[in-house]
Amino acid sequence: MKTPILTAATLGLLLSAAGASDLDKKIPDPAADPANAAASETVVLAGGCFWGQQGVFEHVKGVTHVTAGYSGGAKETAFYPMVGTETTGHAESVQITFDPKVVSFGRLLQIYFSVAHDPTELNFQGPDQGTSYRSEIFFTSPDQEKTARAYVAQLDGAHIFAKPIVTKIEPLKGFYQAEGYHQDYLIHNPTQPYIVYNDLPKIAALKSVWPQYYRPDPVAFAQSRSPSLHAPG
Repeated sequence: MKTPILTAATLGLLLSAAGASDLDKKIPDPAADPANAAASETVVLAGGCFWGQQGVFEHVKGVTHVTAGYSGGAKETAFYPMVGTETTGHAESVQITFDPKVVSFGRLLQIYFSVAHDPTELNFQGPDQGTSYRSEIFFTSPDQEKTARAYVAQLDGAHIFAKPIVTKIEPLKGFYQAEGYHQDYLIHNPTQPYIVYNDLPKIAALKSVWPQYYRPDPVAFAQSRSPSLHAPG
């Protein structure tokens, strides 16, 4: 995720080249998406660098908090330099807290599979290689598991993507908040070349493909206090 700073001219070329049309198109609604009357629901999703994932979901209506972090490994190895060795089992992830009466879990998956990342890429996203950049849904309830598995089967059965979906679906065992400098990295560094080329187009795609779910003002991490989930002990 480290890239050199580019000139203003090159930056302009990147902005014009990485448009929303390069990303995706609408995909079908989930056939099964149970209603949830709770005031709040949480899920952890992994789909490449957490800078972009956090940036996208902070722009989704009904989302109240998004935290960048690590999931899939132990607490003792949940820090950036260690996760980057690709030996910890962790994936760069985002913990998403949302109001299910405004945006359902199935709707979040629709965004996740269509514009937030490519679910057919195994253990990489764009320029980022390794299992820490894998596609994975860490569900927090039986309903979430059923909805996720049914939606993957639905999309694969309809051949929505050119290749099979490789997204893993596993129960959440622990989520560990990433270092402070990773939180809202996209908001704080909108002209950083990696962000410009890899992540801003995802937000543009959300606005273009799913305007009914898009909110122009993101729910910034520092403005929405929400406790993170952690493994017991």
